[in-house]
Amino acid sequence: MAFVVAPRLLAGRGPGGGFADEGDLRAALRVAFVEYWGAGARDFPPSLARVVDYWFRYHVAKAVIATILLVVLVALGIRLWRAFLRSAGPGAGRRVALGSAGGLATALALGSLVLVMANVQGAVAPFASLLPMLTTGPADGALSPALEQIRQQLADAGGRPSPILDVMIGDFARYHTAMAVIATIVAITLLALSVVSWRKFSRTESADQRPRRLFASLGTLATALTLATLVVAVANTGTAANPTPALAAFFAGGW
Repeated sequence: MAFVVAPRLLAGRGPGGGFADEGDLRAALRVAFVEYWGAGARDFPPSLARVVDYWFRYHVAKAVIATILLVVLVALGIRLWRAFLRSAGPGAGRRVALGSAGGLATALALGSLVLVMANVQGAVAPFASLLPMLTTGPADGALSPALEQIRQQLADAGGRPSPILDVMIGDFARYHTAMAVIATIVAITLLALSVVSWRKFSRTESADQRPRRLFASLGTLATALTLATLVVAVANTGTAANPTPALAAFFAGGW
């Protein structure tokens, strides 16, 4: 409830207020963007600045809440796995319950980590994070010709983009740079966790099958996640280095 409801309420308390729902936000963004595109100046008009500022506060709130949730789940997971390793005797049902609970806490912690990553990225580049609301659904009124002009300028590789499109390309690059940095930090952390898990596995006596299976499982999971996160980091680094083709594909509906 905190992650879903609180961010909208907290973001709405800032300057400019908030929005009733996502539909209200989308409508305000589209009207403000048409005004911005028509003005031709790099600086946001007040109407668009209000939307972008709200979206920044919204992502900050979600990132903070997701981080708190991640910390709680990691602490809970550690306690559950330690209790699982300490459990002895004939109580197989208790071990199954502890193992299941530890697995659930681990899975939820990974989900919270993804939410932290995505919302930090959105807070770093809120304008780029809003762009999908321009292209999702029918583009009515003055928005449709504005989007068509954006597609034409992005397709003209030899032409000079308008000041506004230059801002969009820069924020799009910052959006992917943020994820590249975040994913790299997470990959290093997961790699360290993988190394620790495999060391514990190698130092555990062969007779202690339960801890060996647990450390092997955690090590395998951390290794796989490290590789997946590195792929995300590399992909976002490439997009950040050359954002125009990716942004063109995005507005063409192919990204």
